[in-house]
Amino acid sequence: MTVFDRVKKLAEKQGISIVELEEKLDFGRNSLYSWKKKTPNGDRLKKVADYFNVTTDYLLGRESKADKVHNMSVDEALGTIMSFEGQPVTEHDKKVMKDLLESYLRNKE
Repeated sequence: MTVFDRVKKLAEKQGISIVELEEKLDFGRNSLYSWKKKTPNGDRLKKVADYFNVTTDYLLGRESKADKVHNMSVDEALGTIMSFEGQPVTEHDKKVMKDLLESYLRNKE
């Protein structure tokens, strides 16, 4: 599977086309299609990885997990969760969620 194949799969999961993705990332038309045959430069690869919240290693085929959660700290995971709603979260809310998450992870071991 090429880098392009992984990007296309991620785009399909989010219900957007490659052309839409290129527009959202301010890439030139058909620039992602060129990834079928060549490895993208680091900056563009990182931009796509950040957009989909995956690692660059996933896009390059070096790891099989698509999400970055398994590499995140509790604080990073909470930040990602908070960003989905787009609403500001109080420090109290963050502490409650962090405590719950840490408790869950401790009990899972």
